[in-house]
Amino acid sequence: MTCPICKHGRLAPGLTSVTLERAQLTLVFKSVPARVCDNCGEQFLDDSVSAALIEQAEAAAKAGVQVEVRQYAAA
Repeated sequence: MTCPICKHGRLAPGLTSVTLERAQLTLVFKSVPARVCDNCGEQFLDDSVSAALIEQAEAAAKAGVQVEVRQYAAA
C-alpha cells in the first residue's frame, strides 16, 4: 500500500512507540505493531491495536497511574 501522507513510500510491518496523554496521565507504549512508511516514517495502527491501547490506558487511569512506560501487550 502506498503511504497516504507522502504518496511515495510503501507501508511495511514494523514497530513504533505511542504516547497517550489525558489529564494527569502520560502513558508510553513501546514495541507497538504498526504499518510504517519506508519513505517518510509515518506510522499507522490497526483498529484492534488502537482499541487495545485505549483499553489499557483507561485501566491505568482508573488505577491512578500518572506516568508510566510499558511494553505493548495485546489485550
